[in-house]
Amino acid sequence: MTSPAARRLPAVAAGVALFVAASAVAEHADVASTQLGPRPFYLLDEMKEGPLKRRLAACAAERSRYETSEFSIGHRGAPLQFPEHTKESYLAAARMGAGILECDVTFTRDRQLVCRHAQCDLHRTTNILATPLAAKCSRPFTAAQFDPETGERVAAATARCCASDITAAEFGTLAGKMDAADPDALTVQEYLGGTADFRTDLYATGGTLLTHAESIRLFRSLGRQFAPELKAPAVPMAFAGGFRREDYARKLVDEYRQAGIDPARVRLQSFNADDVRFWIDHAPEFGRQAILLEGRDPDDLAAEPPTIAEFRALKRRGINFLAPPMQVLVTADGNAIGPSEYARRARAAGLELYSWTTERSGRVVEDIVPAGGAFYYDTTAHLLRSDGDLLETIHVLARQVGIVGLFSDWPATTTFYANCMEVRRPPAAGVPEGDR
Repeated sequence: MTSPAARRLPAVAAGVALFVAASAVAEHADVASTQLGPRPFYLLDEMKEGPLKRRLAACAAERSRYETSEFSIGHRGAPLQFPEHTKESYLAAARMGAGILECDVTFTRDRQLVCRHAQCDLHRTTNILATPLAAKCSRPFTAAQFDPETGERVAAATARCCASDITAAEFGTLAGKMDAADPDALTVQEYLGGTADFRTDLYATGGTLLTHAESIRLFRSLGRQFAPELKAPAVPMAFAGGFRREDYARKLVDEYRQAGIDPARVRLQSFNADDVRFWIDHAPEFGRQAILLEGRDPDDLAAEPPTIAEFRALKRRGINFLAPPMQVLVTADGNAIGPSEYARRARAAGLELYSWTTERSGRVVEDIVPAGGAFYYDTTAHLLRSDGDLLETIHVLARQVGIVGLFSDWPATTTFYANCMEVRRPPAAGVPEGDR
């Protein structure tokens, strides 16, 4: 028989959870009011004259308030300016109206899940090399070497520090930094620099790291949706006492279940189709909206895109959402940007598309065009004339390709576009087009 005190425990727990959530909202009350800052309007100023610029300009002139949008996804938070996968980066993304926030997930030595883009990137994204935990890194810092006669670098500075080198408690003592490393470094302090020119060092250090469970609590308190990505292990799974890939994928789901998160609010992600199939088979309430990330070479996909039959095979297997990088979904259509054959075939097969990553490539005329595309713009770089063309690219992705969400390193831009163009919410998996 259950005692009256025991019967009260669920209600007490629920009350505590509500109190914690309310406290978090009170702490970050400004998140309820979307703040775009100057960048979207700078991009608007840089656009060429035309119908899109006129509509966006009219919106900017008339609108006094912008709403959170699930089309706008904080890619690792807002790492154009804040260290990725830190509390500060996530708060910045939420303040800019990102309706979905991403925690890339890897694991520590004691099999705890933490937010990092890769299992072995701590030497680039934290201060670990400047702490006593550097002694636990897989490969210690080695200074760059230079030819004494020519001064040319003959060996780059290196290091390798993995989340799996340390425990979750040790991970929590580190500080996040802007993802960077200086290959010419002669000292650890020099190595910790190297921030890309199009980012900033103003907030580049001192970020607050989060476990996956902590990210769930933060995102819930902010009223945001969840987009965790299960990262590929960079070490043999056997090291963790039989921690198999399936256990890893299951643990990710279990942390949402334990936190009482509605599965409809979670978009699990993986580049590994086996992970997505595992979720479909063993956690279908999560698997039906899981996203398969497209990891094949973009040049190969442009030369020989998958057939409609291949895309339909994914759909039959229960995969409803696919996320290729932007340059896979757009191409040159004469003198304009248009949808690629890959995009046309995927949509014809009934797949819904997300894409990644805008605001991650610097200035158009200084970084993207001279580099021949800077990865995300490989297929359209020759058509770009100014930074304003980033909004043109987003417009093609949203209207002609029909993506339902765009990952961004600076979500204010995608939030601005989604508000002004009245972009619909991402569809529920399996809901017919006419019923949305």
